[in-house]
Amino acid sequence: MKLSKFVLVFIFILSLFVSTQASAEEKIGYVDLSILFDEYYKTKEFDAMLEQKHNGYEAEKQAKLEKLQEAQGKLALLKEDKKAELEGQIEQMRAELVEYDQQQKTTLTKERNEKIRDILLEIEKVVSTYAEKEEYSIILNDRVLIYGQQTHNLTEKILNILNAGQE
Repeated sequence: MKLSKFVLVFIFILSLFVSTQASAEEKIGYVDLSILFDEYYKTKEFDAMLEQKHNGYEAEKQAKLEKLQEAQGKLALLKEDKKAELEGQIEQMRAELVEYDQQQKTTLTKERNEKIRDILLEIEKVVSTYAEKEEYSIILNDRVLIYGQQTHNLTEKILNILNAGQE
């Protein structure tokens, strides 16, 4: 009986020692995904391109709106028979403007979401490749951390790898 207790205590102490050794060999790091995403040159390029598309869309929308307002301004000057015809055209212009606005917003949102997904997948691939190369057991997103030592923060290293393709 005493021997079995001794063996159990010995096995317990041995397992603690082995688990401590195993955890000491594991490399763990974390990254700030927001910084990686925001500071990645492809994100900045995409933001500039999306802004340009949005500005083009807004200019076209504004031109359509001005044309609609011009037609509305002519209404008071027309005779009743011409007024009814122009009111029909104005309603059609309004409907086209609303449809154009919705279509452009949907298109831009879809394009934005697809590009964000592509960029995040690319970041994930770079982080995974880095982890394998540098033999990290775990790399976490900083959003799941309550505390992490700065020595484990890999954000700058990963960001440098991501932006190396820019040069």
